[in-house]
Amino acid sequence: MKGRDRMNKTRSSKQQGWLGRFHFLIHQQQQTLVLLEFQLPSYFRSIHITLTMGGKLTKGDESPMTSAPTTKLEAKILKTMRSRESQGTSMKSFNTIILKFPKIDASLRKCKAIFEQFDEDKSGSIDPKELNHCFRELKIDFTDEEIKDIFEECDINDDMGINFKEFIVILCLVYLLKKDRSNSRMGIPDLETAFETMVDSFVFLDKNKDGYVSKDEMVGAINETTSGERSSGRIAMRRFEEMDWDKNGMVNFKEFLFAFTKWIGLEDAEDEDEEEEEDINE
Repeated sequence: MKGRDRMNKTRSSKQQGWLGRFHFLIHQQQQTLVLLEFQLPSYFRSIHITLTMGGKLTKGDESPMTSAPTTKLEAKILKTMRSRESQGTSMKSFNTIILKFPKIDASLRKCKAIFEQFDEDKSGSIDPKELNHCFRELKIDFTDEEIKDIFEECDINDDMGINFKEFIVILCLVYLLKKDRSNSRMGIPDLETAFETMVDSFVFLDKNKDGYVSKDEMVGAINETTSGERSSGRIAMRRFEEMDWDKNGMVNFKEFLFAFTKWIGLEDAEDEDEEEEEDINE
């Protein structure tokens, strides 16, 4: 009974809708601060960006190190992204990206059923054989070698298993790389719309269109959104550090995707699902 009560409370929390809030204090006129609030899913409660007076990091404080693709797949992703960046972006500000979080989250959750379908042994992860089967069923035109490469590229823990978050990243990379965007090969148009928004967000941040997001570019994007606020540099640096795994001062699209799924609360959603499964088993 206790397990069912906990599960019901979790579901009730979800049904309440948009309870968590992102807070942005934007300096509008001299010392006037305008509070912009919009409601996000409940698991966003722990994620607050509150801009208060503090030190501001300006562009040019640090120069990024040079970065180069280390695998053939990474080079292909970089080339494709640069081509995509030449088309521009519909994003006007970092706030525009954040406002899209709830819709992206809802679309990515729909992908859970696809993940579970191809997790044939119900291990909680997809192995190389299962991913190959997944690609064939979804009519994703990748060779066996390309499937192997993208598996290894996204198997962050090197445990020969792709978890749900890694699966999302794989599908988004597939979306970027596929030649014919007019045909929805995954069968979920909303999902591909979410992927396009994620690609568009990266394009917005990569101001010089070199296929990487630098510290300066991230700081610039946040500073534009939070005009006049001295703490914006610290906010930007935290967001950048979440993306820059290898600490080379440059973020590629794969690194960006892993951070982005965290920003929208995908990890928290996975934790909630695991708790529900445990409650059911009790």
